[in-house]
Amino acid sequence: MLDELKEDWIVHKVGGRFKLSTLIQKRLVQLNKGAPPLVEEMGKPSMHTVVREILEDKIFLDASNDVVMAVDDAPDPSGAPDLGDL
Repeated sequence: MLDELKEDWIVHKVGGRFKLSTLIQKRLVQLNKGAPPLVEEMGKPSMHTVVREILEDKIFLDASNDVVMAVDDAPDPSGAPDLGDL
């Protein structure tokens, strides 16, 4: 078990144990289906990858319990460069 999951602050950060479990499970499914990880990790994405994404505020659950990526970290599906700052 990861040490971060033993702490209550990560539970409160997400909104409860059920939400934390849901977020981890759903994000692992996304990663296993080929979604790119939002943090640098060596090897295949794992539960540790998901916990790091949570700790770095890269993912969260929305009101309908769907995984949402932070806007700044979401990959551009078109592959086009972001021209918003020009």
